[in-house]
Amino acid sequence: MEAIQTVEQFNEVIQSDEPVIVKFYADWCPDCKVLNMFIGDVIKEFNNYKWYEVNSDEVEGVAEKHQVMGIPSILIFQNGEKLAHQHSAYTKSPESVSEFLQQQLG
Repeated sequence: MEAIQTVEQFNEVIQSDEPVIVKFYADWCPDCKVLNMFIGDVIKEFNNYKWYEVNSDEVEGVAEKHQVMGIPSILIFQNGEKLAHQHSAYTKSPESVSEFLQQQLG
Protein backbone atom coordinates (compact mmCIF):
# COMPACT_ATOMS: atom_id res chain seq x y z
CA MET A 1 0.00 0.00 0.00
CA GLU A 2 1.48 3.30 -1.09
CA ALA A 3 1.35 6.27 1.27
CA ILE A 4 -0.03 9.53 -0.09
CA GLN A 5 1.97 12.45 1.29
CA THR A 6 0.37 15.54 -0.28
CA VAL A 7 -2.97 16.89 -1.48
CA GLU A 8 -1.51 17.10 -4.99
CA GLN A 9 -0.48 13.45 -4.93
CA PHE A 10 -3.95 12.48 -3.67
CA ASN A 11 -5.66 14.42 -6.44
CA GLU A 12 -3.42 12.75 -9.01
CA VAL A 13 -4.04 9.23 -7.66
CA ILE A 14 -7.85 9.54 -7.69
CA GLN A 15 -7.85 10.58 -11.38
CA SER A 16 -7.07 6.97 -12.31
CA ASP A 17 -9.12 5.39 -15.11
CA GLU A 18 -9.24 2.23 -12.97
CA PRO A 19 -10.79 2.16 -9.49
CA VAL A 20 -8.29 2.85 -6.69
CA ILE A 21 -8.78 2.02 -3.02
CA VAL A 22 -7.76 4.58 -0.41
CA LYS A 23 -7.56 3.91 3.32
CA PHE A 24 -7.85 6.93 5.62
CA TYR A 25 -6.23 6.52 9.03
CA ALA A 26 -4.38 8.30 11.84
CA ASP A 27 -1.49 7.13 14.02
CA TRP A 28 -3.43 7.66 17.27
CA CYS A 29 -6.49 5.66 16.13
CA PRO A 30 -6.96 2.27 17.90
CA ASP A 31 -9.42 0.98 15.28
CA CYS A 32 -6.84 1.79 12.59
CA LYS A 33 -4.38 -0.53 14.33
CA VAL A 34 -7.01 -3.30 14.30
CA LEU A 35 -7.62 -2.73 10.58
CA ASN A 36 -3.88 -2.89 9.93
CA MET A 37 -3.76 -6.37 11.52
CA PHE A 38 -5.98 -7.85 8.78
CA ILE A 39 -5.82 -5.46 5.83
CA GLY A 40 -2.93 -7.40 4.26
CA ASP A 41 -5.22 -10.37 3.60
CA VAL A 42 -7.86 -8.10 2.07
CA ILE A 43 -5.23 -6.47 -0.15
CA LYS A 44 -4.17 -9.95 -1.37
CA GLU A 45 -7.81 -10.74 -2.20
CA PHE A 46 -8.17 -7.48 -4.17
CA ASN A 47 -4.60 -7.29 -5.48
CA ASN A 48 -5.74 -6.35 -8.98
CA TYR A 49 -6.45 -2.84 -7.62
CA LYS A 50 -4.02 -0.17 -6.50
CA TRP A 51 -4.14 0.55 -2.76
CA TYR A 52 -3.17 3.82 -1.09
CA GLU A 53 -3.30 5.21 2.41
CA VAL A 54 -3.74 8.74 3.69
CA ASN A 55 -2.87 9.87 7.20
CA SER A 56 -5.75 12.29 7.70
CA ASP A 57 -3.72 14.27 10.27
CA GLU A 58 -0.81 14.82 7.89
CA VAL A 59 -2.57 15.46 4.57
CA GLU A 60 -4.87 18.22 5.69
CA GLY A 61 -8.22 18.90 4.09
CA VAL A 62 -8.54 15.71 2.05
CA ALA A 63 -10.62 13.81 4.64
CA GLU A 64 -13.00 16.75 5.13
CA LYS A 65 -13.40 17.28 1.39
CA HIS A 66 -14.50 13.66 0.93
CA GLN A 67 -16.75 13.49 4.03
CA VAL A 68 -14.45 11.19 6.00
CA MET A 69 -15.84 11.82 9.48
CA GLY A 70 -14.49 8.69 11.14
CA ILE A 71 -11.38 6.63 10.70
CA PRO A 72 -10.41 4.17 9.52
CA SER A 73 -12.44 4.61 6.37
CA ILE A 74 -12.03 2.92 3.00
CA LEU A 75 -12.94 4.87 -0.13
CA ILE A 76 -12.96 3.89 -3.77
CA PHE A 77 -12.20 6.53 -6.41
CA GLN A 78 -12.18 6.52 -10.20
CA ASN A 79 -11.75 9.42 -12.65
CA GLY A 80 -11.61 11.87 -9.73
CA GLU A 81 -15.00 10.79 -8.35
CA LYS A 82 -15.73 9.00 -5.07
CA LEU A 83 -17.54 5.79 -6.02
CA ALA A 84 -18.00 4.30 -2.56
CA HIS A 85 -17.19 4.93 1.09
CA GLN A 86 -17.04 2.42 3.94
CA HIS A 87 -17.26 4.37 7.18
CA SER A 88 -15.24 3.53 10.26
CA ALA A 89 -18.01 1.61 12.05
CA TYR A 90 -17.98 -1.00 9.27
CA THR A 91 -14.21 -1.54 8.97
CA LYS A 92 -13.86 -3.71 12.08
CA SER A 93 -13.43 -7.12 10.42
CA PRO A 94 -11.82 -8.55 7.29
CA GLU A 95 -15.22 -9.95 6.31
CA SER A 96 -16.94 -6.57 6.39
CA VAL A 97 -14.18 -4.89 4.35
CA SER A 98 -14.05 -7.74 1.81
CA GLU A 99 -17.83 -7.74 1.49
CA PHE A 100 -17.86 -3.97 0.88
CA LEU A 101 -15.17 -4.24 -1.80
CA GLN A 102 -16.88 -7.22 -3.43
CA GLN A 103 -20.18 -5.32 -3.61
CA GLN A 104 -18.54 -2.22 -5.06
CA LEU A 105 -15.97 -3.76 -7.38
CA GLY A 106 -17.55 -7.11 -8.26
